[in-house]
Amino acid sequence: MKRLIALIMATMALVSLSACNTVRGVGQDIEKGGEAIQKAAKK
Repeated sequence: MKRLIALIMATMALVSLSACNTVRGVGQDIEKGGEAIQKAAKK
């Protein structure tokens, strides 16, 4: 039983870490898009 709980906890930790990386990647993409729009507006 302890082994099952440990496996579930480890799986949840991995899922939450991968979600953070995904959200961070989306934020970086949006930021780069905004920078491109600013550069285009300055021209």
